[in-house]
Amino acid sequence: MAAGGISDDAIGFWLRCRELPEMKVAIVHYWLTGMRGGERFLEALLDLYPEADIFTHVYVPEAVSAKIRAHTVHTTFINRLPRAARWYRFYLPLMPLALEGLDLTGYDLIISSESGPAKGVLAPASALHVCYCHSPMRYVWDFYHRYRREAGWFSRLAMPLCCHYLRLWDVTSAARVDAISANSTAVAGRIRRAWGRADVTVLLGPIRSADFDPTRPRGDRYLFLGELIAYKQPETAVEACLALGRPLTIIGGGPLLGRIRRLARGHDVEVLGRQPYAAVRERLATCRALLFPGEEDFGLVPVEAMASGAPVIASARGGALDTVVDGETGVLYPGETSEDLVRAIQRFEGLGPFDPARCARRAAFFDVAAFCERFSAFVAAARAARNGGRD
Repeated sequence: MAAGGISDDAIGFWLRCRELPEMKVAIVHYWLTGMRGGERFLEALLDLYPEADIFTHVYVPEAVSAKIRAHTVHTTFINRLPRAARWYRFYLPLMPLALEGLDLTGYDLIISSESGPAKGVLAPASALHVCYCHSPMRYVWDFYHRYRREAGWFSRLAMPLCCHYLRLWDVTSAARVDAISANSTAVAGRIRRAWGRADVTVLLGPIRSADFDPTRPRGDRYLFLGELIAYKQPETAVEACLALGRPLTIIGGGPLLGRIRRLARGHDVEVLGRQPYAAVRERLATCRALLFPGEEDFGLVPVEAMASGAPVIASARGGALDTVVDGETGVLYPGETSEDLVRAIQRFEGLGPFDPARCARRAAFFDVAAFCERFSAFVAAARAARNGGRD
């Protein structure tokens, strides 16, 4: 059995499929308004299917990479609504209708990249439709009550009816997909609970490990890297380092930036805001360890840290359970408070130096080339299952 639950027979089938005529491929991605984990996955798919066309609700060309811009991008009618580039989330109730209006006639393979609505397209009967799920829509499922508490008064009134309708559609549209993969074990569990689909293959997300340098000398500063929003818990990292008197660097922007700067004032805490990719790689290559107190669906940042030779101190939740090896490439700790993180840092420091080469070897498992092989095998297995096991 190969990694990710794909059989050796399926891999052999994929190798034979490489000799077949080129498939016409459509990739349906929820929206293209920035470069986050979902867009990095999309880039990996474009490596695998270089002639693929992209379909999305909203497209902001200047916000995505040149690799994505080089492809034909089709949008739904959401893109033509007022201020869609900024207000697209307010149009969420219209997205099921928008997806079902896409004409995918002539495509042999449809890949939906799901975090916002993407999988609900009406695929031609002859096409294979596979879904790679970053997470079922968290704002209508497991984070629903949190989002509603933090929403404005009008959204609080509208959310119960809108989200009830979206949940019904979300479950119904899951039945249209031939095969589903998840980017972590935690997300696979959410899919089973939310969509009722037990046939989920875990395909851990891709990184470009060659972008990172694990050979640099490590410094003494801890690092928090990510959007400064509540569920990523940047305040937890600051409070823990203040309690221990440890130096900390914070990289990221977002609504909590002002609060983090106020917490850091007068202490050895650098708050750098958003930084270019080169600066991020530099800090990953030289930090003492990455602090990761939040819960992510998969979490590219811990894997990028390990690719840089940096150990990771992560709350034992979500995708970190699939990526960080406790005691070898970092420390996984129970709980989510700053006191829990303090104890984890103390344990980390007591374990002594972590081997950067071991961290980098762990990260290599998630390299984009290895991911593409596993994803291709997943598609081949889905096609074989659809054909009743026949090649």
